[in-house]
Amino acid sequence: MKKDAPKLEPSESELFRREVAGAQPVRQTRRNPEHALPSARPRSREADDLAVMRELLRDGPEELDVESGDELYHRQPGVQLAVMRRLKRGHYRCQAELDLHGMVVSAAREAVLQFLLDARDLDHRCVRIVHGKGLRSGHRGPVLKNKLAHWLRQRSEVLAYASARRVDGGTGAIYVLLRRN
Repeated sequence: MKKDAPKLEPSESELFRREVAGAQPVRQTRRNPEHALPSARPRSREADDLAVMRELLRDGPEELDVESGDELYHRQPGVQLAVMRRLKRGHYRCQAELDLHGMVVSAAREAVLQFLLDARDLDHRCVRIVHGKGLRSGHRGPVLKNKLAHWLRQRSEVLAYASARRVDGGTGAIYVLLRRN
């Protein structure tokens, strides 16, 4: 009982108990309506990001002429040479990997697009992309290697990239250093 509640006389208490003696608790048969909560993911932002990424990853006239055994490397202005040296030597831990082997250019473009979006969302610092050496491309040379180098140069979140060490794929893979969110 609460301190402020008035005390009942014994006769009132007895009367109350007699009146409620056969009472049963009421069971609620209706369920509370369950409302589905909206997704926490901003759909319009994701659609905008995808549209921008598709536009930026479209093929343009600036394609590199890279041979199968050539090393790839690029750094944005402001990235120190020491950072580039550490990237080339594999000193950064790769937090994710994408393998483009056997993909056609359009599928590879979409895979790279989604991979970069996921890496950005997960705040990865360094990732590895395996593009292959293009040995089965014949006279055309390494198609995906050329395209990937072009696509990555267009991305603002890509600070630098360099061909991987031999144990991580050599000239058939690259390390990509990403800007922090």
